Amino acid sequence: MAVIDYYATLGITKSATEAEIKKAYRKLARKFHPDVNPNDKEAQHKFQEINEANEVLSHVENRKKYDKYGKDWQHADEYEKAGYNPNQQSSRRPQGSQSQAYSDFSEGDFSDFFSSMYGGTGGGRQSKYRGQDFNAELNLDLKSAYNTHKQSLTVNGKNIRITIPAGVENGQVIKIPNHGGTGSNGGPNGDLFITFIIPNEGDFQREGSNLYATVDLDLYTALLGGDFFVPTFDGKVKVKVAESTQNGTKVKLKGKGFPIYKKDNHFGDLYITYNVKLPTNLSEQEKKLVEELSKLRNNE
Repeated sequence: MAVIDYYATLGITKSATEAEIKKAYRKLARKFHPDVNPNDKEAQHKFQEINEANEVLSHVENRKKYDKYGKDWQHADEYEKAGYNPNQQSSRRPQGSQSQAYSDFSEGDFSDFFSSMYGGTGGGRQSKYRGQDFNAELNLDLKSAYNTHKQSLTVNGKNIRITIPAGVENGQVIKIPNHGGTGSNGGPNGDLFITFIIPNEGDFQREGSNLYATVDLDLYTALLGGDFFVPTFDGKVKVKVAESTQNGTKVKLKGKGFPIYKKDNHFGDLYITYNVKLPTNLSEQEKKLVEELSKLRNNE
């Protein structure tokens, strides 16, 4: 079996720090992970080599042994007991009854040792690797985001049903544990991260937990005052309109805005702006009444 250079496998030099080893491993593991490369045998083989290299180089003592003994590093203790030093040209392996034993060791390869970690029968411990995290986007309208509700979605071919809390915001990311990629060798699954896309469309504009809307107010109610019904996500709300309300007047309806995320019975406010509408297609009688009103106002 060919000898593997673990430093070359991770794309680092022999002088690499622990942080550099960790960074290189994570980058390559993400690139060649089986969940990212399904049915790609070459990528799976590369992923195993990366894990093999990391298993050795990320462990301080193992790395020292590998630097000294190379592919036979796992037999370092036996070599050192026998006085074998591969860095001394004059060193020789023990003769006699132990010679054959150490010769056998030298013919091994750490890739054989790692076969036990990937389903072999060597009895070695298995390394567990966490599955890849998944990212998804979920589009909602404001009405849907206003109420806590359940929704089904398909991620990587799997159907999952999630509860979406009221008040979730545009661009907010929530984590669904264990719904990412499947872990390797019994390792934990990755997580699913969902980003919510909630555009400001329709009658309301949302800013945080507050809502803003422009509503049409008829001229007569604006002049004389009276009750006026304003639409909200909870239905229509009766509002008292003052006499002589001007076009563009703003009114705050406390607690009639958007629910605050994960705070039961806490809401923002609703700000409405009155758009006073002038009547059209006046009848002759209406015109006369307006003329009379105009004369009264002008004679004051």
